[in-house]
Amino acid sequence: MPAVLVLLIILALIALIGLISIIGDILGVILSLIVAGIVGAIADAVVPGNIPYGFLGSVLAGLVGTWLGVALLGTIGPVIFNIPIVSAFIGALIVAFIYSLLTRQMAGRRVY
Repeated sequence: MPAVLVLLIILALIALIGLISIIGDILGVILSLIVAGIVGAIADAVVPGNIPYGFLGSVLAGLVGTWLGVALLGTIGPVIFNIPIVSAFIGALIVAFIYSLLTRQMAGRRVY
């Protein structure tokens, strides 16, 4: 009987470690999305025009900007929750600027 109890305690500890690992991964993803959103929001504030969908658009601009910035420049600056801040900011600026140019160009072509 004590062997079964010890086995159950060991299995419970393994499950608890697995749960902590999963929660830690989810928390890391959430924090990465928040940092990407902040980077995208700052880039949106610098570039004239607005990125649509508020903070979700800023998160998307931050994520795409991170990918673009790292592809073009490599990892520059401090890395916070797997987001290199300087590379992500420059990439998000490029994304926001291209979006701004496209929306201005499309607004000029509208026929009413």
